[in-house]
Amino acid sequence: MSDAFTVLWTHDTCRALRKAGRVGERPPVAFSGVHSSLPAWSGARAGDEVYALHVNRREVFVVSRMRVVDVERRDCCGIAPAAWEDPAYPGHGDWSMLGADGCGAEAVHVDATPVRFDVASPVTCWPALSGATAEVRPAV
Repeated sequence: MSDAFTVLWTHDTCRALRKAGRVGERPPVAFSGVHSSLPAWSGARAGDEVYALHVNRREVFVVSRMRVVDVERRDCCGIAPAAWEDPAYPGHGDWSMLGADGCGAEAVHVDATPVRFDVASPVTCWPALSGATAEVRPAV
């Protein structure tokens, strides 16, 4: 049985996706890492689903649904860096904003839905974001 996880994509990540023209495209890869600058996908296995979320003005958006294919370095990743200044995953340069250059980044190959920023979640998170203690509830 597969599991489901969420990952929060920051404003910087989403801005970089828009600027690079990746809206409407399917990411082939995301990146996991040991440092707090990257999401830790350590519990995700092949077949698991990961929902990339973005919070903007107290609304939660589902940016992409990604099904994990594998967590191995493959030929598509490009040549491994020979020195610290070399890109870690030159084969995935178009998607580097998802964390390719993060500390200890590891490629997570995914089968994903297209990146989009117009699918708001049917829940509101404004109480939690304002510091109040409340349950997340369906938006009316």
